Amino acid sequence: MLITGFPAGMFATNCYLVSADAEPGGPGGDCVIIDPGQDAEEQIVALCAEHGLNPVAVLLTHGHLDHTWNAEKVCRRYGIPCYIHPADRPMLADPSKGIGRALGAMVGVLDFHEPDKVIEFADGDELELAGLRFGVDLAPGHTQGSVLLGIDVPDAGEPDGEPVRVTFAGDVLFQGSIGRTDLPGGDHQQLLDSIAAKLLPLPDDTLILPGHGPQTTIGAERATNPFLAGIGGAGGADGPAKGRYGL
Repeated sequence: MLITGFPAGMFATNCYLVSADAEPGGPGGDCVIIDPGQDAEEQIVALCAEHGLNPVAVLLTHGHLDHTWNAEKVCRRYGIPCYIHPADRPMLADPSKGIGRALGAMVGVLDFHEPDKVIEFADGDELELAGLRFGVDLAPGHTQGSVLLGIDVPDAGEPDGEPVRVTFAGDVLFQGSIGRTDLPGGDHQQLLDSIAAKLLPLPDDTLILPGHGPQTTIGAERATNPFLAGIGGAGGADGPAKGRYGL
């Protein structure tokens, strides 16, 4: 299978393309696109051409503009639906609902619209897309509609062994940090509760592909992330209330 991506736009938001059939440099297949942020469309087109990929859906981890900026353009280009949690759907047409007045003024002259087809997913849903099964876990706190998107992939080192869980975490958890909670809909304690309930129980080798910054694992964050001190058996030291990346 293939998981590839790039940091998009001024917020360096990680956009991912995921395919069960394709391989790096090999034949293509259907794929899903996760979080096409600012200026992502051109790079998505290039990656699809490079790997022979056929996009079938856009999945959004949450509604902040840095993750949704090119969703409508990408959906229109490929004639595909966009998936988002209903709590964050209003931000697709009005990004200021999620970023507040000050940041909203930065993009106020721009015109945003929902994609033509929007599908709302809910906590506990399983999405069968591009030969993959994505589990949807609602994890509010950064926004009220933040979700974790999890898939099981073969272990490259032990292809006949147990699969490895890969979680596209949006802005819930980063390497060494957590999502900010000082924007509309943010709640610091709720975010910590979401991490404790939905992420920390996962196996140490669970791979976290965050919305910003490098990949990490649950084991590494449980042991060293200073924002997780004292929750769910995690180590680390006390950290400030505001996370590190993005919107």
